Amino acid sequence: MDIRKTVERLCRRHQTRDPLQICREKGIVVLFEPLGTVRGYYSCSHRHKVIHINQDLDEQQMRFTCCHELGHALLHPKANTPFLRANTLFSINRLEVEANRFALCMLYPPDFLQREFEGCSLPQLAESLKLPPELAEFLWKEQEKEPHFKRNS
Repeated sequence: MDIRKTVERLCRRHQTRDPLQICREKGIVVLFEPLGTVRGYYSCSHRHKVIHINQDLDEQQMRFTCCHELGHALLHPKANTPFLRANTLFSINRLEVEANRFALCMLYPPDFLQREFEGCSLPQLAESLKLPPELAEFLWKEQEKEPHFKRNS
């Protein structure tokens, strides 16, 4: 599955990269609630899709979490990762990696680094975007696929 193509098709269809607007248009309910240390989760019951987001997140964390959970809703609509994590030996790592990729592709269009961070190093990128190093590295590698990308170490 090419997640970048899936995201770009979704954004073209909805004419936005705003995850909250896309959720509204797709009939996915987004709830902001106290979740303690949990950033968010996706649930589906009786074909009603719901994204739960921790109300204490800042704007940037909220957008990433919403995109991540939207990725679960669209890429793995029937997977119950909290249940799988707690009650089975099934590795949910692939599902989480795909949801992270979905979120990064949605938040940062193909030419984003070239436009906004030309000449920036990977550590600078991670710090500027407040991303964990592994997510910044994935974004970096995705952007390297774009023509004329200039990389600094």
